[in-house]
Amino acid sequence: MSPVQHTFLAANEASEHRPLIITLFALFVLATLGITIWAGRQTKDAADFYAGGRQFSAFQNGLAVSGDYMSAASFLGIAGAIAIFGYDGFLYSIGFLVAWLVALLLVAEPLRNSGRYTMGDVLAYRMRQRPVRTAAGTSTIVVSIFYLLAQMAGAGVLVSLLLGITSDAGKILIVALVGVLMIVYVSIGGMKGTTWVQMVKAVLLIGGTILITFLVLLKFDFNISDLLGTAAENSGKGAAFLEPGLQYGATGTSKLDFISLGIALVLGTAGLPHILIRFYTVPDAKAARKSVNWAIGIIGGFYLMTIALGFGAAALISQEEILASNPSGNTAAPLLALHLGGVDSTWGAILLATISAVAFATILAVVAGLTLASSSSFAHDIYANVIRKGKASGAEEVRAARWATVFIGVVSIGLGALARDLNVAGLVALAFAVAASANLPTILYSLFWKRFTTQGALWSIYGGLIVAVGLVLFSPVVSGDPKAMFPEVDFAWFPLKNPGIISIPFGFLMGWLGTVLSKEEPDAKKYAELEVRSLTGTGAH
Repeated sequence: MSPVQHTFLAANEASEHRPLIITLFALFVLATLGITIWAGRQTKDAADFYAGGRQFSAFQNGLAVSGDYMSAASFLGIAGAIAIFGYDGFLYSIGFLVAWLVALLLVAEPLRNSGRYTMGDVLAYRMRQRPVRTAAGTSTIVVSIFYLLAQMAGAGVLVSLLLGITSDAGKILIVALVGVLMIVYVSIGGMKGTTWVQMVKAVLLIGGTILITFLVLLKFDFNISDLLGTAAENSGKGAAFLEPGLQYGATGTSKLDFISLGIALVLGTAGLPHILIRFYTVPDAKAARKSVNWAIGIIGGFYLMTIALGFGAAALISQEEILASNPSGNTAAPLLALHLGGVDSTWGAILLATISAVAFATILAVVAGLTLASSSSFAHDIYANVIRKGKASGAEEVRAARWATVFIGVVSIGLGALARDLNVAGLVALAFAVAASANLPTILYSLFWKRFTTQGALWSIYGGLIVAVGLVLFSPVVSGDPKAMFPEVDFAWFPLKNPGIISIPFGFLMGWLGTVLSKEEPDAKKYAELEVRSLTGTGAH
């Protein structure tokens, strides 16, 4: 039997147990909807909707942060990247984890002390409100939509594998279903509902990953050397599978792409809006710092286990089967679960359904967090402080956030349908690059550079945003590549798949240049107040 036939056998085996699969999915969706409705009834005002009433403990928030961070890219994309490219695929895990040190050391505590609900609060404290809030809101929405693309692509791939859907129309329908669910979660539950969903999802994901890791290691008598050796042999690439260079070492361009990816991954987390707003859900800065420590521990354990997920898939499933199921390897983890349980067995189907339900849970929780971040930024920064000039009531802000949720959901459904065949880890890396180019320079300059001005903030955000998004549009991610968003056309003149190596330094440069050329005198008193608040928490909300 050929590997391709084997893949379809796996899909058919799943289809024989389709009632079980649909039941597991439905149970999770109903449980999370129940949590959302319960939380929605406790959402009384804007502080509840945006920040969950700041009532979550450090551990709860750490669990929710890790739930927000361990996305479809982590579970599906990284496992697929390792299964296909070996060592080079594991670089995603390292980058995603190391990024937390930047978030912990530079951003978590000062941001919690300085802001109220959004990144725009920090910038507006010592600069002109309307222009910087507009820029911050725009940047937040763009980064969130890039990140949402990855989750939508993962959802389409996952559910179509389970339900045996091969038509493009069917996959697009799945993407639309995920979009509708995320709109319901955010508009009803707000931050409280989203946080509880993320906590449940984090527990499920860690539990599912521990189970798969245990079963993989059991197959190899807990000998990791045997696991890696079998993976290298089964991959058809031999020792090269365990060495750098399989994906990023062939040409000078691919090496540059790797450096670009690494910079984006390490610096991007500290600028991701859906991670930044999580720091506002705890009572104080000490709890924010502790929650990051908890998150690092949970996320670190998870990324170590991606070695078993990715290399286990490479060792136990043929490359042809992985690629036949999905060209970017996004289904490697669910296929691994099926093989571990037995392709022709009920246990295989149960394990496949369970792991896929966990992955679906992952997607729903992360899209809820992203949508909440972008709709909150629109309502609080753009609607309340720019359009209504600070005169909007809390109820009006929440209503605006709910309408923004619907709009962002519709946009992400449309774009997610186009991105359904791209590797989700690569798509998330693009979101990291945009966040590191537009948000991170502005946050760091605002917190730590006394001379920084409104013009510097605007140049930094818009400069980093335009260059990052522009380079992505003209890169092989969008056109000129068999796996591109539009593979049949070619307008890609930028050779790299990740723009970070150019757009991130450009964002920092524009922030400096805009400030140096500005005629505006920075408010020294406001900066002194911000410095005291960011470092001590005095006067923080």
